[in-house]
Amino acid sequence: MPRPPARRRSSCILRRDRHHVPLPRKLNVLVYTGAGTTIESVKHAIYSLRRLLSPNYAVIPITENTLLKEPWGPSCALIVFPGGADLGYCRALNGQGNAIISEYVRRGGAYLGLCAGAYYGSKKCEFEVGNKPMEVVGSRELAFFPGICRGGAFAGFQYHSEKGARAIKLNVRKDLFLLKGVDTFPGAGTLPDQVTTYYNGGGVFVPFRGALGDDVEVLASYADELNVDGGEQKAALVHCKVGLGSALLSGPHPEFSPVNLSKQYDVPGYDELIATLKATDDERTTFLKACLAKLGLEVSPETSAVPSLSKLHLSSLTKGEVDIMLHALEPVITRKDGEEFIKGEQDTFHLEKEETRWSTHNLKEALPPTTNGEAPEAGQEEVGIVDYSSITKRVVVHETAWPDTKETPYFNHHAFYAGLKEYREEDADAEEWGDHLMYGEVVTSTNTLLEKNYSLLSKLPDGFTLTATTQIAGRGRGNNVWVSPAGSLIMSTVINHPAHLAPTRPIVFIQYLAAIAIVQAVKGYGQGYGEVPVKLKWPNDVYALDPRSETPGTYVKIGGILANCAYSDGAYQIVLGIGINTTNGRPTTSLDALLPSHLPPFRIERLVARILTRLEALYKIFVRKGFTTELERVYYSHWLHGRQEVTLEAEGGVKARIVGITRDWGMLMAEEIGSGKMWALQSDENSFDFFKGLVKRKI
Repeated sequence: MPRPPARRRSSCILRRDRHHVPLPRKLNVLVYTGAGTTIESVKHAIYSLRRLLSPNYAVIPITENTLLKEPWGPSCALIVFPGGADLGYCRALNGQGNAIISEYVRRGGAYLGLCAGAYYGSKKCEFEVGNKPMEVVGSRELAFFPGICRGGAFAGFQYHSEKGARAIKLNVRKDLFLLKGVDTFPGAGTLPDQVTTYYNGGGVFVPFRGALGDDVEVLASYADELNVDGGEQKAALVHCKVGLGSALLSGPHPEFSPVNLSKQYDVPGYDELIATLKATDDERTTFLKACLAKLGLEVSPETSAVPSLSKLHLSSLTKGEVDIMLHALEPVITRKDGEEFIKGEQDTFHLEKEETRWSTHNLKEALPPTTNGEAPEAGQEEVGIVDYSSITKRVVVHETAWPDTKETPYFNHHAFYAGLKEYREEDADAEEWGDHLMYGEVVTSTNTLLEKNYSLLSKLPDGFTLTATTQIAGRGRGNNVWVSPAGSLIMSTVINHPAHLAPTRPIVFIQYLAAIAIVQAVKGYGQGYGEVPVKLKWPNDVYALDPRSETPGTYVKIGGILANCAYSDGAYQIVLGIGINTTNGRPTTSLDALLPSHLPPFRIERLVARILTRLEALYKIFVRKGFTTELERVYYSHWLHGRQEVTLEAEGGVKARIVGITRDWGMLMAEEIGSGKMWALQSDENSFDFFKGLVKRKI
């Protein structure tokens, strides 16, 4: 992709000054995956948290770099430190990192430490004292628990091994979870008096003398005899008030689901361990829900199942166009046993013919995924962690008719194509985009399926669109995950931008065209929708006036744009991903919540069609004329930043006012108040807030 000429760059932190500028809601649950963590602990934590907190939160893995350099705090509901070795955490985060975490918690945040994360969150760590090869003793900076986390609570722990693992019993202090006079915890169900959970190397919490006051609660105690001095209470889980926030530290692993434990043939008794955990898994899940609710999170009453990938349905506006596209894909199609496949760089797609859709081979592929390579046991409903890239994606090719509503109950192809025809009459330049559509009820990520399979992407026509009802591995900017429950508009469109146009028609402006297209599509959806209060936040987010806020003029994010780019045969293949909360009630405001009572709700199918027609028309203007003053005027008419005052912290805190974007590379342009000096600000691809970590140059 062409880049602007090399310039001298320096860090420029931009702070928002006006009260009405939107602040993110706390929808992120961040799981630390950096130095010190183990792969298995991270996988278990992410798996369980997504099952229990979806669709209310986005569970996002973050590294130490993200934690240290990005402004994650304002949008974070919970930060999680999983199992591993806490000395790795110390090496990566002592000093600045721990100061950031501590400030976040003390200002009202929540911290969940599991095993190593619990040692790390205590004032002092004592691990395997006297066992010189493994001994770790020392103070810890976070010090949420005012005492010692002493371990291993049970003997036998070995790093990178299951030989010390066991199923242990915990005595639960129900009175610390339940509301007075109520036997169940909201969202969790009936709490057990005792719970069985996985353990491997965790500690017991022993408070310093006189430190166990009102700010520290022992939520659960070890029921069995310990290998170390565990004090009077043998505390296994503690809850600590920290300023305005709180920390929950757990020696054992209540987040470990038995469905994700693999057989260990060299560990005697491991089969019995898995069987014990499976038999008591409902109690463990209820207990973990209660722990999350104790930290202030809204737990889903029903545990979200891991969805299976659905079939993809390929169709076209008119008969014969699917066949023409398949002919263009011929160089990347392979054949085996009479079946056709496209083997991309990351995924394999099986093109199903009408006459062979119900063959024995296809029915076998339709079986649910197995866990750890083994067939599910009778009565087992939960499916564990799945490698979705290893699952063949099944594409049903509809050459003669659009998919029936019985095949795609959550997406009406007749409504989509009817809307496409209708909206094209309003846009003379809208002629082709949307002619080819692929839809899946459940997919990994619409952007990933296209962008990560370059051989397929290189053969797709302009305006080819992949849309879905649910994404299970949706991608956002940086490490962000866009929460996409049913009711979200999810789409990715292919744009083949000729390389010779890139110097005068920079690719960066395509995200601005998409932003304009989304706002115009919402306001031009039908008669009466012109006043829907949606705006643009630079460079690629969609915001709406929050109907639930008590503060006038407060905006909340309802959508985002993600553009990925590859190069092939003289053109840049741009995969333009769009996600918009449309009809869903959670996790944040949706378009339907903005409508007056007399207007019917949005139909996702028609809104996809409207976005495509507007996007095609705007792109063709851009190709002919560039980012014209008229396009610029339209962009500014919808954005949030008109005359917004900001602080350039790297320049000694000088005040500046946002005045627009540069015409060459689409940077944010700000005028220094008083001197009139102009600055161009470019994002460093910050994952949480484009108004932090900007790169600047003087104009």
